[in-house]
Amino acid sequence: MTGRSPQATVLYVDDEELARKYFARALEGEFTVLTAAGVDEALQLLAQPDSAVEVLVTDYRMPGRVGGELLRQVECDYPHLVRILVTAYADKEVLLETINGGDIFRILEKPLDAHTVRSVLRLASASARERALRQQSLLAIEETVAFLAHELNTPLATISNFARSIQRRVNASSADNAEPGLPLKADIGNAAAHMHDNARYCLSVLATFVESVRRAGPAPAPRPASGSAQQMVAALLGVFPLAPGQRGIIAVDVREDFTVRAAPNCVALVLSSLLNNALRALQDRPQPRVKISVGVAGHPYIIMEDNGPGIAPALLNRLLLDPISMHGADGGSGWGLIFCNRVMQSFGGHLRVQSEPGCGTTVTMNFPQLEKERA
Repeated sequence: MTGRSPQATVLYVDDEELARKYFARALEGEFTVLTAAGVDEALQLLAQPDSAVEVLVTDYRMPGRVGGELLRQVECDYPHLVRILVTAYADKEVLLETINGGDIFRILEKPLDAHTVRSVLRLASASARERALRQQSLLAIEETVAFLAHELNTPLATISNFARSIQRRVNASSADNAEPGLPLKADIGNAAAHMHDNARYCLSVLATFVESVRRAGPAPAPRPASGSAQQMVAALLGVFPLAPGQRGIIAVDVREDFTVRAAPNCVALVLSSLLNNALRALQDRPQPRVKISVGVAGHPYIIMEDNGPGIAPALLNRLLLDPISMHGADGGSGWGLIFCNRVMQSFGGHLRVQSEPGCGTTVTMNFPQLEKERA
């Protein structure tokens, strides 16, 4: 993996074939250029599922539908695109219609100057990346809040039902002027225990989200919706608040990449939580190491492996079922892995935890077979 940014993709729309060829040749090497001969062809390109267009540059005067129509439709259907108008007719009517019709980043006049076009497109591509980050942040909020609402609904409903049941039993007992008796006491004790566990889980889920937001706050949020597991790992390492020297102990092994389509922002949250657990386990350990592996072997997976102290067998089998904290002294609640496993289960995957005392811990994020997309 390299730190080089991919080329911005620009769509240039002009009915003149020579103009399209000149535009593509002038920008060769710095931008990826797609061309279309008219409004309809441009909309077909933008509608493709794998469209990566970030900047739209369109001529105004074209046979049939003019560039102004394209700009207005793109503003409605693809608001994240940065839009630039090219015209050889800088008359008042054209300028007013264009400016009043939508958000235009720049207006360029024909004949185009290659140096000017490059400068404008550099600014436009930077603006497009900023828009994409804002859009991704909104999608991340929508996705995580939806999962949060789904995940908290059941335990909160359970608490409510237990509370109503206790209230009915107590009311009935009071109406009969009888002592509660042992059965009622047992019910109350059992209900209280369940309410306590469910409430703790709800609080832990909320705390997990708050902590993740806090960690991502000083830096731009990762863009997990970009698709591949390799990109998600790279984004995580780019924003995770690593202590000095910690990046050097983390190795990434991409054996075979795959696309993460279901709940990518929640998957990114699981990755962040697992990396945090691994780094905490390695505190004060000699020659600490973390290895993140991405691959496909029967089904897609991401593995987080550390050489920490490991987990005792008596606790290992209960980690995904009971709130057992390996970091209680540091404020850990023990619900982290349970929450991560439920995230994976929400779209058909699951976690697998393997460990040997003294030799480290391996956590595998297993994705469903249908989530695989080979290159």
